[in-house]
Amino acid sequence: MLTVDFDRLGVRRGDRALDLGCGQGRHAFELYRRGLDVVAFDQNESDLADVETMFGAMADEGEGAPGGARVRAGDALAMPFADSEFDVVVASEILEHIPDDRTAIAEAVRVLRPGGLLAVSVPRAWPERICWALSREYHEVEGGHVRIYREDRLAGQLTQAGVDVFDRSYAHALHSPYWWLKCAVGVDDAENRLVAQYHRLLVWDMMSAPALTRTAERLLDPVAGKCVVLYARKPG
Repeated sequence: MLTVDFDRLGVRRGDRALDLGCGQGRHAFELYRRGLDVVAFDQNESDLADVETMFGAMADEGEGAPGGARVRAGDALAMPFADSEFDVVVASEILEHIPDDRTAIAEAVRVLRPGGLLAVSVPRAWPERICWALSREYHEVEGGHVRIYREDRLAGQLTQAGVDVFDRSYAHALHSPYWWLKCAVGVDDAENRLVAQYHRLLVWDMMSAPALTRTAERLLDPVAGKCVVLYARKPG
């Protein structure tokens, strides 16, 4: 389930890419499939071990060039990379977890080469406000969301950090009601019948990608997409 649209971003085979805060690696895997040289970066070493295993399996199946993907553990506020080291940087669903988001953005821009591309995604403001209103547990947990972003505020932060925002997109409209429902019944209540049924629907949609739900989500994303993605370029 990708949040970033790599066609819209304009990635190219052979580019060096950083997936900042890669989590379980969904964007790193897609970049690798597209022929980019990928570094998956996160502070969670357990997740990174799983990502590294998947990279190896993908290489064995010919989905990416052997040696063209690796993992690296570290802090998003002080990354162990040289200035201008990457052609592409992806920061998907990470900034809302970081109290010092300005430093994280500055680091992402620092390691991006002049002319390089940056994609940043965060939860969209109005669906996120509903989640916060329905449940304190949704955001008042360790490692949870520490802020709600307005699109213009995030775009302004990116501009101040030294990149030019050239496009935006929205994603995962079908996930917004799921999270509202979870927040309403209790985010830890996985046994709730409605939550379980909706979760099965989302899993079926992700695995089968039927035309009906794919078309419905594409039409609903601009209105109810849970995530907003900003696409930017570093002048050079």
